[in-house]
Amino acid sequence: MHTPSQPPAPSYPLTELCVLADLPPRTVRYYVQIGLVDRPQGETRAARYGASHLEQLLLIKKWTAAGLSLERIRELLHGGSAPVPPRAPAMGSVSVRSHLMVADGIEVVIDPGLAGLSPEQVRHFTRAVMAAFAQVQGEGAPHTNQEENQDGQAQ
Repeated sequence: MHTPSQPPAPSYPLTELCVLADLPPRTVRYYVQIGLVDRPQGETRAARYGASHLEQLLLIKKWTAAGLSLERIRELLHGGSAPVPPRAPAMGSVSVRSHLMVADGIEVVIDPGLAGLSPEQVRHFTRAVMAAFAQVQGEGAPHTNQEENQDGQAQ
């Protein structure tokens, strides 16, 4: 119940909720049916929806616009904390990638935007990859001194 100092919580019929959320009634009913949105107070035409229903609908609308599946939205609404998967690039979209040619047959493709890397981080990563490759090549080269066996003793 509410006290005289607090206004009553907002309560909307389905038609008003649909106008506020900019969704058709059929969609709202479907979301309630599959458990994405809480059930309203009351049944049929007397059903009333509150601010929490509106919040749920606006979140669902935002996440579907971002390309999330309804199953993924259900996980997020119920406390799922896994990161939101990146949206697939749309037709005609442009992305910039760097191609690092390490050696013949070895190429590293870097999409800084998708990887969340700054230009400085890309440069650092590139230097680290090249250093790692040089180290691997150095390990495969014959020793100038006597070869050592696996026990570290001269042969």
